[in-house]
Amino acid sequence: MAGSAETYRTYNGPALFARGFRPFFLGAGLFAAIAIPLWLSQAQSAGQFDALAWHSHEMVFGYISAVLTGFLLTAIPNWTGRLPVTGWPLAALFALWVAGRLAPLVAESVGPAALALEASFLVLLSIIAWREVLTGNNRRNIPICGLVSFFALANILFYLEPVLGLPPGIAIRAAIAVIAILIALVGGRIIPSFTRNWLAKRNPSVLPAPFGRFDIASLAVTAVALLLWVAQPAAFGSAVALLAAALLHLARLARWQGWRTVGEPLVLVLHVGYAWLPVSLGLLAFNTGALAVFWPVSGLHALTAGTIGMMTVAVMTRAILGHTGRELTAGMGTVAIYVLIFLGAALRVIALTLPFDVTAGLHIAGTLWAGGFLLFVVLYGPLLVAGTKSVP
Repeated sequence: MAGSAETYRTYNGPALFARGFRPFFLGAGLFAAIAIPLWLSQAQSAGQFDALAWHSHEMVFGYISAVLTGFLLTAIPNWTGRLPVTGWPLAALFALWVAGRLAPLVAESVGPAALALEASFLVLLSIIAWREVLTGNNRRNIPICGLVSFFALANILFYLEPVLGLPPGIAIRAAIAVIAILIALVGGRIIPSFTRNWLAKRNPSVLPAPFGRFDIASLAVTAVALLLWVAQPAAFGSAVALLAAALLHLARLARWQGWRTVGEPLVLVLHVGYAWLPVSLGLLAFNTGALAVFWPVSGLHALTAGTIGMMTVAVMTRAILGHTGRELTAGMGTVAIYVLIFLGAALRVIALTLPFDVTAGLHIAGTLWAGGFLLFVVLYGPLLVAGTKSVP
């Protein structure tokens, strides 16, 4: 789907389709801002529309798939030296993602073809990733291609759970586990790197520890823990493994010295977002089996609204500023985005413990979280649809 070098150099189409992060980060922000209020409005209804299933599927395979696509289509050319997907192929891919968001809403009338259309998007993304990475001989990122393929498979299994007799919820857990591992893997590369670059210009006395054996061990334990959680979420062994992974990620985070970046929220937010990962794994452990002493699903929402929500918005804001030639610094509006999403996630995690109606707590949490993404669209949308073309 990538064009010739001459095509890329002479591209004069809409800025929105100049690079992959533009349409997909905008689509992700818009979708998050719309989908949560829609879910809240339907959550108490008793109609045929399965609001909970839609919410679970779309926030995982809708929102996350857009962020993942924008990230990959922007990062892979940097990894491989190959040309990015631009112009009409990018517009067609984005249109397929949009069609996928409508497909679950019309599946009852259209039939399985609508769901097949929705599932085809991640399959196509996986094919693109494999093609570019293998053609570019970029072996280092083959594990990322594998994780994208597992993510696409989890989406297909979501629709086939009843047919195959799979345990309810296993496909969603598998998809969330894949994204958590991706965050641990990619975050372990970019967070110490960006922190090192920022500190080296200001206070380079002690720099963050580079990726090494400790990180590899942490990733291995995390993968095992999440695999156990996917297969047997209530097992004692799963809880123990999740706790071990949480402790390893706390140690990993400490090695990156995030407290020294308080002067730049654009860097600090990466550490704050990653801090949600050990918190999430710890809460998941205490949501399961004999260790189930905390509020139900608190770990799940810490992982989704907290870890994934914060890390994705942190990566999107930084990438947009960097690839549109802006200064890599967060203004007050960007800080407000981070604060709203953080507060929304935190409130969602503790909603069952608040001294007022749970439904009201959920609505406040959802409004804050969606409000953060609405502000993201307002502030960053103009950078994505117009202005400076992407910096190659």
